[in-house]
Amino acid sequence: MRIVGLAVGIAACAACAFGARAGAADPPDPPPLTECRLEHPLKISSEPALCGRITVPENPADPAGATVELGFAVVKALNRRSTAAPLFLLAGGPGQSAIDMYASFAAAFARINRNHDLVMLDQRGTGRSNPLDCDYPEDWDSPGDDLGPVRAATSACLAKFGPRVRFYTSSVAVRDLDAVRRRLGYAVIDLYGVSYGTRMAELYMRRYPATVHAAILDGVIDPEQPLGPDTPLDGERALRQIVARCGEANDCAKAYPRLDAELTGLRARFGPGKAPLTLDDPSTGLPRSVTFNRAMLNAALRFLSYSATESALLPTLIHEAAGGDLKPLAAQTLMLAGQVKGQLAIGMQNSVICSEDVPFFGSDAAQRTRIGASYQGMDQLDALRAICALWPSGPVDADLHAPLRSDIPTLLLSGEADPVTPPQAAERAARLLSRHRLIVLPGEGHGQLATGCMPRLMAQFLDEDEPERIDLACLAQHTPAPFFVRSTGPSP
Repeated sequence: MRIVGLAVGIAACAACAFGARAGAADPPDPPPLTECRLEHPLKISSEPALCGRITVPENPADPAGATVELGFAVVKALNRRSTAAPLFLLAGGPGQSAIDMYASFAAAFARINRNHDLVMLDQRGTGRSNPLDCDYPEDWDSPGDDLGPVRAATSACLAKFGPRVRFYTSSVAVRDLDAVRRRLGYAVIDLYGVSYGTRMAELYMRRYPATVHAAILDGVIDPEQPLGPDTPLDGERALRQIVARCGEANDCAKAYPRLDAELTGLRARFGPGKAPLTLDDPSTGLPRSVTFNRAMLNAALRFLSYSATESALLPTLIHEAAGGDLKPLAAQTLMLAGQVKGQLAIGMQNSVICSEDVPFFGSDAAQRTRIGASYQGMDQLDALRAICALWPSGPVDADLHAPLRSDIPTLLLSGEADPVTPPQAAERAARLLSRHRLIVLPGEGHGQLATGCMPRLMAQFLDEDEPERIDLACLAQHTPAPFFVRSTGPSP
């Protein structure tokens, strides 16, 4: 997701701290670092840091050719005498800025930051690193049966950036990550990757195993599986779990005894059906006209399934929509869609998915039928195929989708109701990780970074030698966010 940081000055010896700590390598001419503040994407807070830039070849095979400037930030450990490995943060998406991710969740990293430097490199094509920003229509403005607007937006994006977009794949970007590590003088590092960032972490573990002390994979991608084909089925499974969890919670079941039937009715109504709406735009407060259709309903269910905090709203919004008031559900969808769209570099996302995932989709007719029965259907997969028919393919390591075998201590985090990277993906990824610990949080969705006592457990893991030494006692008290049973909130 996209970055908004501001450099405000230079510390004469800011770079001196790097390379001075125990175990650090001799950096070749450390890059100059300036004091800066990293602003939250919603502009509600900012965090102090040191910011820098590094220039790398755009095409690694042509080091004398075009270059790309990469932006990164460092937050120094509070304990200046600590010799712990720095933690490199790898963002999701694909297309999210790592710096933005940190600014959004700085509090969750505070305990780790006591003894560990935090390093955020905006992956090439995102944030401060030559972002490949493209404009695409909203899902509901371009439903799955009309791919003309998607193709037109793809052609416009390619006209803007040209064929060089092929050099923005994970296999190229992993070299950038190691270049920053070397320039900052770190001999050994820790990794935190979330969602797509787990693919980057897995790839780095594969390419540079001697430089990794430990890794945290949050919302784990199975390296053997492409992103995309299973997502509609995983989304349907997560939605079913949310509805079932409401039925098992006394307050929610009492407030919405027909929730499953109401959801079924909405899905049936907004197959072919549409409803024009005028509502206050949640971002501007100004009147906005939209058409509530199948694509908007699907987007609502998808966005609101991502976390237990968001899914806590889902029963109330479904009940109100089933009763004829579509505005609350539509407004929530517009707000979440705006936040996601404002934080993703879609061109970079295309470069990754069109090179690393879509070529491996396959064309199983039976699976297409199963996907078609899910609430998301084939819309997104068909749109991706249309985009990738135009988008140039880039460099991909031959073993990108090979099993990952590693003895690096690895903590894998999953949410039971994750609609994109379910626990089964983490279980498959962990098979050949000889020193791992897998934690599945009941009722939670995608990404466990700021959930309950997880920040404390992550810090403990990075400071331990073995994953099995982590004390998970605090998780016994964990419960997901309670469901709203009225528009104003859950029961007292």
